[in-house]
Amino acid sequence: MVTQITFKELLGNAIQREIESQRLYTSLKQKVNEPAAKDAFQELARQEKGHQNWLEQYLRGEFKAGILGSDRVIDYKIAEHLDQPAILPDMKLQDTFLLAANREKASHDFYISLANIHPTGEIKRLLNELASQELTHKQRVEFLYTEVAFPQTDGG
Repeated sequence: MVTQITFKELLGNAIQREIESQRLYTSLKQKVNEPAAKDAFQELARQEKGHQNWLEQYLRGEFKAGILGSDRVIDYKIAEHLDQPAILPDMKLQDTFLLAANREKASHDFYISLANIHPTGEIKRLLNELASQELTHKQRVEFLYTEVAFPQTDGG
């Protein structure tokens, strides 16, 4: 079944996801020991805060060109973007990176879906940029995953 929600509700959900991502990355930063992982999670949390700020500006109507009315009803499969693996206290480091990669993929897909329903203009461009940034985040945590899951040995 497809859920129908207003665009305003959809933006509210997107803001909440960005807040949840910030909390997740802040929590993961505290749980890992590797400096590169700590730095990556700190930077991801900072960038997700920027996404939250942008979405809040949009919700407040601070952008004018190319916006959709907040009362527009959208057929949107929310569950596709909210299904995340459980966070366990004893997660392996590589599993935290997989969790983060899955979350970034879902965020990327979410922003692409939003961009696809917008007319050409500033908002569509910004949504595509957010999607691109989420894909960059995914690439970064997948790189960290490969470093942990497949470490190099002295033999090559």
